[in-house]
Amino acid sequence: MKVLLVCAAGMSTSMLMKKMEAYAKDNGIDLEIAARSFSELKNPADDGYDCILIGPQISYQKDKVVAKAQGLPVDVIPMKDYGRQNCPAIFEQIDKILA
Repeated sequence: MKVLLVCAAGMSTSMLMKKMEAYAKDNGIDLEIAARSFSELKNPADDGYDCILIGPQISYQKDKVVAKAQGLPVDVIPMKDYGRQNCPAIFEQIDKILA
C-alpha cells in the first residue's frame, strides 16, 4: 500500500512516517509512505497513492485535501494516535478507509 501523510510543516509527521515504516517492516506489511506539507500537496492520485492521512494539526484543511485528492480516500489521524504514534491504530484506520 502507498500512503501519503499530509501535515503543516513535516517535522512530527516525518517522525511518525519513520515509526510506521519500522512497524510495517516488523509486521510484514507492504508499505510505501511519504510525508508532505499541505503547501506541497499537488496531484497525489497521479503519484499512485492509495490513501491520504492528515495530521490532526491541520484537520481544518480536510476539505481542501479532499478536493486535491482526486477521489482518493482521505482521513484525519486522531490526535491521541498521532501524539502517541500509535502505529497499530493508524494501520487499522488505513484498513478501514481502504475497505
